[in-house]
Amino acid sequence: MEQIQRGRPAKRSYTRSRAVACLAGTLAVLSLAFSIMPVPSYATEKSCGSAGSVFRPQGLLSAISRKLNRHEPVRILAIGSSSTEGVGASRPDRAYPAQLQADLSEVWHETVTVVNAGIGGETATMTVERLEAALRAGGYDLVIWQVGTNDAVAGVAEGSFRALLERGISAAKTSGTELILLDQQYFPTIRDPARYERFVQLVGVVGEERRVPVFSRYAMMKQWGERSTEDLRSMLSSDSFHMSDKGYDCLASRVASDIASMVVRPVAQTDRTALAAAGRR
Repeated sequence: MEQIQRGRPAKRSYTRSRAVACLAGTLAVLSLAFSIMPVPSYATEKSCGSAGSVFRPQGLLSAISRKLNRHEPVRILAIGSSSTEGVGASRPDRAYPAQLQADLSEVWHETVTVVNAGIGGETATMTVERLEAALRAGGYDLVIWQVGTNDAVAGVAEGSFRALLERGISAAKTSGTELILLDQQYFPTIRDPARYERFVQLVGVVGEERRVPVFSRYAMMKQWGERSTEDLRSMLSSDSFHMSDKGYDCLASRVASDIASMVVRPVAQTDRTALAAAGRR
């Protein structure tokens, strides 16, 4: 059952980096009417780790850009299995969709609703039907489809999994709704790493072929483990499989940053003047 995350949990503060300010100032000096939304620098970067790039964008999020520039509410659907539902979190408002809502609301200073449509244990076969129904109903500016972990673990055929990815992507494109794929999680006890990583790669390959952005949760979590087993353990719940509150927090922060990087917003004249001055320093 879908759950709308209404509360805004207490979140970290955000700061704009000097580099981003200088870039925005340069754009202002060139009298550009619009600029890419600056990517916030999170106070949790130290605790989450400065992982390398795990996101492959495919252009800009035009629908969200238009909504924000008209100061209209933005509505996002987060759909998937237990990682979306929030299994392992201490309470519902610690699941990643709720924390993503709080992050984006703070970054954009606009009304953002992230609908949690996660159901634990689902494979893509089940989720894609709910995705198609949600797209037919409409009302979303963006869908984040967390997909593939249960398929890889449950022995779903690789060809069948690819066909389901194609089906979901086609449904989103037909409806005109922008889509981001969120790939599989990494966990220490993967039984068949070679098979599992082929499923991870399928998400990346199909996303690139179909021009759909992909956020690699697998790469992010594997980097945590490579940095230290203690860091990875802190990101996982007691079952060493699902994420903990901290893991969901870090996931939401990274996803929010990458979504913000694909949004274009107008720069107010007062901001242009200030940022141009910063660019001359």
